[in-house]
Formats: sequence, C-alpha cells, structure tokens
Amino acid sequence: MIDNNTKKIYIETYGCQMNFSDSEIVGSIMTDHNYATTDKIELADIILINTCSIRDNAEQRVRKRITVLAKLKKKQPNLKIGIIGCMAERLKSQLLEEEKDVDIIAGPDAYRDLPQLMDSVENGQKAINVLLSSEETYGDIRPVRLDPNKISAFISIMRGCQNFCSYCVVPFTRGKERSRNPETIINEARELFELGYREVTLLGQNVNSYNWDENGQMSFPDLLQKIAEINPLLRVRFATSHPKDISDELIQTIAKYPNICNNIHLPVQSGSSRILKLMNRKYDREWYLDRIASIKKHIPDCGLSTDMISGFCSETEEDHQQTLSLMEAVGYDYAFMFKYSERPDTLAAKKFKDDVPEEVKSRRLAEIIDLQRKLSHQSNKKDLGLTFEVLVEGFSKKSEEQLSGRNSQNKMVVFPKMNYKKGDYVQVKIDRCTAATLIGEAIL
Repeated sequence: MIDNNTKKIYIETYGCQMNFSDSEIVGSIMTDHNYATTDKIELADIILINTCSIRDNAEQRVRKRITVLAKLKKKQPNLKIGIIGCMAERLKSQLLEEEKDVDIIAGPDAYRDLPQLMDSVENGQKAINVLLSSEETYGDIRPVRLDPNKISAFISIMRGCQNFCSYCVVPFTRGKERSRNPETIINEARELFELGYREVTLLGQNVNSYNWDENGQMSFPDLLQKIAEINPLLRVRFATSHPKDISDELIQTIAKYPNICNNIHLPVQSGSSRILKLMNRKYDREWYLDRIASIKKHIPDCGLSTDMISGFCSETEEDHQQTLSLMEAVGYDYAFMFKYSERPDTLAAKKFKDDVPEEVKSRRLAEIIDLQRKLSHQSNKKDLGLTFEVLVEGFSKKSEEQLSGRNSQNKMVVFPKMNYKKGDYVQVKIDRCTAATLIGEAIL
C-alpha cells in the first residue's frame, strides 16, 4: 500500500534482457521497503540507471545520460541518482569520484542492499556495495513486472559466467556461474501463466549450461520440459545460448514440445576458427556448423539468430571473408552486429593488440550488416504463403488498426486487428514482407 511517505523510483535500463530482468528484481526489492516504481521520470525521488559494460559505447551512453540527469538534479536538489549493474561493478568507487552527481553505486549481486544504501544517502552520505556473491540468484524474489504488455515476461534462471571469452567483461562484473533452484523457476512460470501471461523467456548469460545438482540433478533440457508442461498455451523461449552447450538432447526437447518456440539465438562472433580460438570461444567453425546442421535436421523451421563481432585483434581479410561465408551457410534470420571494442582487464586487452584500424572495422561491419539485411529479407520471402500462429502483443507501431506479435520463430508479424486482442493466439497467413516484418491476414 502506498502512503504519503512512499518515495517514487524510476529505473532506466541499458543493455541486454538480463538487465531488464534485473531492473524488475530491483523494483520488487524497493517496493518491499516503502518505495514505488514509476514510469514518469518527473515524479521520481530516485533514478536508478541499470548499466551494461560489454561495450565502451554502452558506458559512454550512460556517462552522457548522467550529465543530463545532473541538470535535472539542480532543479530538484533532493533527487538521488544511482548507478547499478555491470558498469557499477567494473568502475566501482571510480564512478563516485568522477560523477559527482551520483549518490549510489550497486553491483549486480548487491541489490538486496539498496534500501540500506538509500538510508545512507538520505543521511547525507555516498553509498556503495559492489561485492560479488557465489550464491546470490534472487530466486526467492518475485519481480515487479515493468513491461506494460503483460503478455511476455523474463525469468532469470541463473547468474554469472565462467566462460572467460577473451573479449568479455561479464565474468568480472557478474561473477561465478550459479543456477537457481528449479522449483522456484517452475513456480514463477506457473504463477505468470495464471496471471494471464502467455510467454516466458528463460534468461542466463549462458542459459543452456544451467545445471542444478542439489537434492536431484536437473539439466537445462529437463527444466525446459518442466516449464513447457505447465500448459500448452504457455510459450517458452530462452536466451542466450553458448554453442558449446547446444546438445542434441536440448535440440530434441525443443522439437518435442510445440510450445517451446522454434527459435535459437546462437552467438558465433566470428566465422574464422583462428579468431574463435583467440576469443577463447571453446569451439571452432566446424563444431558450430555441426550444431547448426543438427538444429536444421531436428527442427527444420527453426529461426536462427546470432551475434557477430567485426575487427577482433589480428583479424585479416581472410578471417572476415570466413565470417561472411558462415553467415551465408547458416542463413540467419537476424543478427546483433558490432565492432570490436577493447574492454579493460580482459584477456584480450592484456595479451592481444587491438590492431585492426577503425576504418577497416567499420567497413567490415558495414559488409556484415548489408549481408544480414539481404539474408533477413530472403528468410522472410520464404515465409510468403505460409500460415503461422502469432501471439498478439499489441498494436503495430504504425497503426492502431493493425495488431502485431511474434511467431514461434521470433519474427514480427503484422495483420488487421479485426476482433482480436492482446494475448490471443491468431493464425495469420503471410502475403507480404519487408526485411524486418511479415505482413498478413488472419485466417478465420
């Protein structure tokens, strides 16, 4: 219950789905301590910025945002600003020294301490907690759901990472890999379905390495199966997978259950085995393509997406061409594509020279983006004339006369609204497409 003493908290989220899930956890923790979340920044007593450190430009965006909020703070002297998440963990007290308008720093494992940190700030002190934990999963916390659609929800099933890819700061900012008690995950998914949610996405830095071995072992395929069996009307997705852990058992589990979405995000990062070795990805080009072949064998209509980095240390033109050829061979539906950004304290920063010129990185990235745009369009053209089950998420961006939602392959579909509403499953026949969207008509 909100009283006159309840303070309003506004949470801005940068980065991945895991960060959005964490923001919902933070919202829950704070509402249990006489705070209330708001989606109106002008009403906020506290603004928390949930940050990402995986690329330098992500951190620079946060720095610029702090500058904007500092001006707001001058107009509202009692406003408090906090930096939470990976950037807080990486830079620690340095942020407090460099950003004078920041009051709170909290790392990803310190969210339970936020109310106490706020008490310190109210008493005129700066506050910081960036201690990493080998046990914290927030498994007992029911997140405040910040996504207004109330149809799809994220469930964090594990935290941390210990793959130590040479370019990545995540093991240093999120700590050791640990899995959440499966009973709490299954119960959360069941509760969401009972509340009217029709899709859950299971999240982890390396979600398919999930493994619970206290009082009975449960692997990721086992967990996926348990959640799919809650109700056939509950769609199940997951992200992000590591290629080294895509087993045939997992692929066959996806194929077995119609409500486990036929979509796998499988970051490859490079098509060159030499570069993959330098990246410490723990697989080579041949292994990756073997996993793709297994997916296509068991789930012929599976949607495939990836992450790609251009211009990693010592990348040659031949390495780059191998990336392009792998993209052609797989035929991705979409991809997240970036230039290599050296991150402090990573193995790559310590051992390798960031020696690919910026203009070469940019040109190679442009070629990757151009190819992916072509592949996405080709993929969508193959769907012309086909009918898909679409879960309605809301109106399309262009018109309230059109509804939009995603099919099992995670492709956005737009169609006339007729008498359908958010949360309905609709059979839609595709008659047009762009590189990003399928367009069709509902089949009555």
